Amino acid sequence: MALSIRLSRGGSKKRPYYRIVVADARSPRDGKFIEKIGNYNPLLAKDSDQRVQLDGERAKHWLSVGAQPTDRVARFLDAAGVRERAERSNPKKGEPGEKAKERAEERAEKQRAAEEAAATPATEEAAAE
Repeated sequence: MALSIRLSRGGSKKRPYYRIVVADARSPRDGKFIEKIGNYNPLLAKDSDQRVQLDGERAKHWLSVGAQPTDRVARFLDAAGVRERAERSNPKKGEPGEKAKERAEERAEKQRAAEEAAATPATEEAAAE
């Protein structure tokens, strides 16, 4: 059975509250879970102690058994000192897509043509005098 340490949403509309749970990876987000190992309340201030509450010992146990944390839970585990999170690097993230590159090339070509057209009449007038 593939285990996942993830967030399970609770709370009312626009007032989220999450449980940090260990669940079968195939079960739905708010469905059946194996064990609750913490809470996360995003409405509290970032420096509040009550924002993330995590049972580190149980998290270590489930990680040793093979449970895989989601990205958000991996951040919590890293902050709690339970498991170090690997840095993620995506150097192409800020790079524009193909269509945007094509549009930029077209704009640059039009700019060059306009500059050449503006420079050409001035040199012809100077040669005529």
